[in-house]
Amino acid sequence: MPAYSLNRRVSREEAVRRFSPARPRHERWAVILAGGDGIRLRSMTRAIAGDDRPKQFCPLIGGRTLLDQTRDRAALSVSPNRTLFVVTEKHQRFYQPLAATLSKDLLVAQPDNKGTAPAILYALLRVAAKSPQATVALFPSDHYFADDEAFMSYVDLAFDATRSRPEIVTLLGITPSSAETEYGWIEPVASILSNVPRSITRVQRFWEKPSASVAGELMQRGCLWNSFVMVGRVDALLKMTHRALPDLSRSFATLVPSFSTGAERFRMAELYSKISETNFSHEVLATRPNDLAVMRVGEVGWSDLGEPTRVLSTLAQIGIESRVSGSMFQVSSSQAA
Repeated sequence: MPAYSLNRRVSREEAVRRFSPARPRHERWAVILAGGDGIRLRSMTRAIAGDDRPKQFCPLIGGRTLLDQTRDRAALSVSPNRTLFVVTEKHQRFYQPLAATLSKDLLVAQPDNKGTAPAILYALLRVAAKSPQATVALFPSDHYFADDEAFMSYVDLAFDATRSRPEIVTLLGITPSSAETEYGWIEPVASILSNVPRSITRVQRFWEKPSASVAGELMQRGCLWNSFVMVGRVDALLKMTHRALPDLSRSFATLVPSFSTGAERFRMAELYSKISETNFSHEVLATRPNDLAVMRVGEVGWSDLGEPTRVLSTLAQIGIESRVSGSMFQVSSSQAA
């Protein structure tokens, strides 16, 4: 893989200029998912930050937290005033600096971390209550891109695609550079355009962490790494989730009247105490391929920083020496799982 330079920081002032009246994007919203616990990187984040903070609140690469980098990346396409952050209450001491810069209605604090499906459903309902016609981009907060502007140009195209196909949710699939066994893969429906960068095709199926031999076959067939970044109308995202998880969707829908009231926190705590941990990729995306399309993303220097070896590999690729000894992260396969 090529060597990359650090992604350029986008200032808050620059983000505001991007959303002048001459470029109205009032229906665009972003949701940044920052509620995970980051267990697999705990040894690394403890060595860097001196505490047990989740990886999204840690300056793993480039001297700034992954959450700050994600925030600035999203601001290339979506107004900061329409960007929600999903966090978990037990991490309050780590997200407090972020909270101090936001209006209260842009911070979605979950009572507990119950997986990506409740986090996404909670955030989507909050967006729908504010802007029923919104188109939403969902961003994990623990990913790295060497070229933020290049990647967000694909997000812009996905936003535009919803105008012609408002019922479809578009995933951004990364063109693979290796037969990676730790990523999820997306298999597009075969077409003459499926291997063309920026093309959008329907989804055939998902492959979660395939074996080395299967990953090699997927790469040969033109399949893509699942970045878990997706764009769709808020109503389309909610319909897809309801079809896959009807009971969970109904439970959350009953709580919408409590949003932005004194009862919201109590009622959400009650709900979260009853629901099970649910993974959006496994329980929604993998079961609803007919509701999805995938856009082929070219080389943007993407990495899902899910384990220490991947962080160290990314640092090596961009020519940065780790601040802490690599020997500290010689974890066994059981520790990295």
